[in-house]
Amino acid sequence: MRAVVQRVSSAEVRVNGQILGSIGRGLLVLLAVGEVDQAQDAAYLAKKTLNLRVFEDAEGKMNRSVQDIRGSLLVISQFTLYGDCRKGNRPSFVDAAPPEKAEDLYTLYLEEVGKSGIEIASGKFQAMMDVSLVNQGPVTVLLDSKKAF
Repeated sequence: MRAVVQRVSSAEVRVNGQILGSIGRGLLVLLAVGEVDQAQDAAYLAKKTLNLRVFEDAEGKMNRSVQDIRGSLLVISQFTLYGDCRKGNRPSFVDAAPPEKAEDLYTLYLEEVGKSGIEIASGKFQAMMDVSLVNQGPVTVLLDSKKAF
């Protein structure tokens, strides 16, 4: 699984003009499921997301997690993170999981981060979504359950 994690002061997702989820201070997580991913990948990324120290402590160092600051998560499914653009100009998505598998692992990720007790909001799987955010910092981190980067 792959994730783009952005530290935000606010973020929201809309489908057909309707707000499905919004958060204040916390993390926006764009999440993709790969064809070879399993349940342990969802658990690993959930734990990594919750413990990622990207919020500043009293000394201005990024030393606090979203749990430490009692922040929120907005999680958006985004299969395009598996787009491979090394050949030609059109991305290939052959490494992305098929929708049924992707939805199962996306849901498992949501359940895993939900166990933390922090506020969780999400988009709608396979929907065309409009995501807006105020990236604080800016701070953006890439995560990969296979540790490819």
